[in-house]
Amino acid sequence: MSCKKDSKDEPSPAPQSITGNVSTPSWAVSDDYDMTSSMTVIASVDLSLTYADQVQSTGWTVEEDDLLAAFDGNQCIGMAKPSEGLFYLYVTAPSNGSEVTLKYYSAKLKNLFEHKDAFPYLNDKCLGTVAEPYIPAFVCAP
Repeated sequence: MSCKKDSKDEPSPAPQSITGNVSTPSWAVSDDYDMTSSMTVIASVDLSLTYADQVQSTGWTVEEDDLLAAFDGNQCIGMAKPSEGLFYLYVTAPSNGSEVTLKYYSAKLKNLFEHKDAFPYLNDKCLGTVAEPYIPAFVCAP
């Protein structure tokens, strides 16, 4: 079971469990691209969701087996495991302006989350630092 969005036409049922049964993704980074940039990220599950109580009750934190990946469409263009709560992600892309999306896998919750907003890839740029990391809000993947 994974998180699901409620249909607008149906009454809202009780929220499903945020703890799922999603296996560790087998993402593989493409080495087809020469352009590289970097990101320093803190994964944050959007606690404004109806799942907030569940996330807080599980004592959710970033775990060493969690994964963060960047995608250009369906192509994985960067992946990282956390180090002391931060993800140091190197991203490759075919060109400036490619639409990058982020996905986060929580090993503890066995669930997949997505950052709801894509952003344009910029070659040789840095998004976030150790002192001021990029903190995207992740929501349950559809």
